Amino acid sequence: MKKIYVRVLSILPVNAMALSVFLMMPASNHAAYTLPVQAEAESLLLGNGAQVTTNVYNTEYPAYSGDGFVWVSNAGTITFEVTITENAMYELSTRCWMYLGEEGETRLQAVSINGVPRGNFYIPNKGGWIDFSFGFTYLEAGTATIEIGTSGSWGFILYDKVKFDYADMPDLDISPAACDVNATSETKSLKKYLTSVYGKYVISGQQETYGGGNDGNMELEFEYIFGKTGKYPAIRGFDFMNYNPMYGWEDSTTARMIEWVKERKGIATASWHITIPSDFQSYTLGDTVGWTRCTYKPTTSFKTANCLDKSTKENHYLMLAIDSLAKQLLILQNAGVPVLFRPFHEAEGNNNTDGSGAWFWWGSGGAEVYKQLWRLLYTTLTEKYGVHNAIWEVNLYTYANSLQWYPGDDCVDIVCYDKYEGSPYTWKTSAATTAFLTLVNFTNDTKMVALTENDVIPDIKNITNEGAWWLYFCPWYGDFILSPTYNDPVLLNTIYNSNSVITLDELPENLYETAVNVVNKKHSVLKPQQPRTLVIVNNSSSKKISGMKDVFSLSGRKTSLNSKHALKQGVYINKQK
Repeated sequence: MKKIYVRVLSILPVNAMALSVFLMMPASNHAAYTLPVQAEAESLLLGNGAQVTTNVYNTEYPAYSGDGFVWVSNAGTITFEVTITENAMYELSTRCWMYLGEEGETRLQAVSINGVPRGNFYIPNKGGWIDFSFGFTYLEAGTATIEIGTSGSWGFILYDKVKFDYADMPDLDISPAACDVNATSETKSLKKYLTSVYGKYVISGQQETYGGGNDGNMELEFEYIFGKTGKYPAIRGFDFMNYNPMYGWEDSTTARMIEWVKERKGIATASWHITIPSDFQSYTLGDTVGWTRCTYKPTTSFKTANCLDKSTKENHYLMLAIDSLAKQLLILQNAGVPVLFRPFHEAEGNNNTDGSGAWFWWGSGGAEVYKQLWRLLYTTLTEKYGVHNAIWEVNLYTYANSLQWYPGDDCVDIVCYDKYEGSPYTWKTSAATTAFLTLVNFTNDTKMVALTENDVIPDIKNITNEGAWWLYFCPWYGDFILSPTYNDPVLLNTIYNSNSVITLDELPENLYETAVNVVNKKHSVLKPQQPRTLVIVNNSSSKKISGMKDVFSLSGRKTSLNSKHALKQGVYINKQK
């Protein structure tokens, strides 16, 4: 399975839309395929000008299979039907060649299933035939009509083969070790707990307001949730933005974090909207600058790359800012409070590697500068100040180049994603599974993946159906949680009272006091019942299991299995019907 994920890593969609449950349509007159589908593209139903050929304008494209390939110019569709025998996750992929432009350029291709848009996918020019995945989709039993090249596609693709089969889902079995080898005992304990629930549950979270919002009522969002659900979120989001060298004031953020963790027994996460003077060129280090004359957006006078040069004013300012931050983190550390720390978030912004699409100043220097900036913050906090109570979260997106913004496994604990409605995204209550799996694949399933900001909370039914086990969700403050436009109160109640969602009252009592944690749910993870058969797998590369369903690991995790799947080495239980 690891080999498969290396392939998927570079090809999952840039602007994939939400995965949804697609109701099956009646079959057409063309005979439906059965799994696994491995078809020559020219054997499928072609429309809108798609044609079978062996060359394009007398240019040969050798090494195709079959009688030729399907050429889609500025328009053209490839359609087929497949019989789905069970509700499960499936993958659509193709062998294709995007032949226009320079190597690395992309062309958008749209896919629909039963007439419902599946998403927009950018196929890159790699100078030859490539295996390209259109991602994973949850489908219910029935007949599915799949169309490649749906309206909106840019075309100019050569298609050789089309495949459709069960999706090989990730294990989501993550090491509990913190990236900081000197992490405090409380931090290690929290990381161990997070990895123990990851892939089985979703932890509830909520961002608090800041900067005097809600007329100073910091509990508004939390009491609203309690009033609608009878539950409080397990994770509370904070922001260190008010601790800075220019206008910083004490808004009791650190004190509230201590209260939330030590008295309320919750989990704290924090971002860092560190601002810079709007006119950095005229700014003198140490000056007091009002909030209205500061920004966290890219500016022309502040050069982010200069932060890496100890001789520059940008570096000196950054060091002052880190000093202010470190003081607060050390207060937390001395109080025994670990924090899920998310600095320099959403760095990429819009798709880019040179900083041209950055929304914040810390991303304006481009991907390479950003990674060095992240490491500078990490080493300064851990080595200079001795901050070891942070579980490090890095924000990434799912564009073709997003992985270039990843700082590295040795300074990251959690990869996270911020999900909001807006073109081209129409997530609604979907699980955003394509985004989840893309991020999982970025680190080859070695880091947990969290939904650190969102508007609409995914329906827990979609999460469980599709295996998109975000570590936690955390709606932004204000209308993002308070308005039914974003989160329907009825669905909010369903989510918070789901057996698959962990709330504040369900966190372990000994969460920060011991390395052995348990899930304090009113139910247990599904375990197989008698009769059962033990299956021992010693060689994952050659041992394949067939004719078995409802296979569980000894931890209680149900393993998606079919005749084409191979189990990893280990001991499993097969529940007999």
